[in-house]
Amino acid sequence: MSIDPRARKPEWLKVRPPGGERYAWIREQRSSLELSTVCEEARCPNIGECWKGGTATFMVMGSVCTRGCRFCAVNTNKNGKPLDADEPQKLARTILAMGLDYIVVTSVDRDDLPDQGARHFADCVAAVNAASPKTKVEILHPDFRGQLDLVDVVAHSGADVLAHNIEVVRRLTPTVRDGRCGYDQSLAVLARIKEARPGALTKSSIMVGLGETEEEVVQCMQDLRGVDVDFLTLGQYLRPSLKHIAVEEYVPPAQFDRYARIGEELGFQYVASGPLVRSSYKAAEYFIRDYLAGRANDWQPPVESAGRKRLEVLR
Repeated sequence: MSIDPRARKPEWLKVRPPGGERYAWIREQRSSLELSTVCEEARCPNIGECWKGGTATFMVMGSVCTRGCRFCAVNTNKNGKPLDADEPQKLARTILAMGLDYIVVTSVDRDDLPDQGARHFADCVAAVNAASPKTKVEILHPDFRGQLDLVDVVAHSGADVLAHNIEVVRRLTPTVRDGRCGYDQSLAVLARIKEARPGALTKSSIMVGLGETEEEVVQCMQDLRGVDVDFLTLGQYLRPSLKHIAVEEYVPPAQFDRYARIGEELGFQYVASGPLVRSSYKAAEYFIRDYLAGRANDWQPPVESAGRKRLEVLR
């Protein structure tokens, strides 16, 4: 039985409203340059924490998605808006002005474009690398309907980390994700990145609280490790509106701790696991930044989930 949307959320899911000078500055920059952020579009509960700390995930290719996943708050339509040819440079200027050392670039699905936006992704990475060569770039990209030649384009874009989210366990994929998505299709995309660019670092994310079992989550982790995914995030699904699929369970922090330990035992380089963790999560990005800088061997990530106090050492 799904949770009544009128019911109060547990204490561990409560967050402070966003605010502060840094938050206001990023929002102003985003608006003046007509850039979208997934932080706003997806109603991320960590927006205040991440923006205050200078971390943001920019969404390119507009804010209209051509797919209709039942968990996502992003606007959908059969066709998105025409691409902004100046967007890569706008993004690069913003990143340079912010002085960030690690950024995430993601996008909506653009099935309406001939290459589904793969080249635009590559252009954005190239622009950021040229303007701010010290900035590490992660891209969180779509599945490109499983077209491996398009996966190759982003794999060779120069991004430091390539992420694609499997989203949910296998059984729930047909009811939660758009019909053009697929569990095995996502695994094939992640596998292809490693084939196209040996040594590339890959990342994926799982939402819980949709009625999955622990066994199904562990199997999903094993499937991701089977295609050599390096980094994993796990977080609680929160229903954006009554139009979206219902929450079945508020998973307690102790279970997220357990998932973190299991993930590390399976061989992920890092697992960020907590009720408010999202695929773009500051603590995980800080770890990956240090990993890329060759400092990962100097310390070990905490066993506790990314929602717990011990992760303050990463901030």
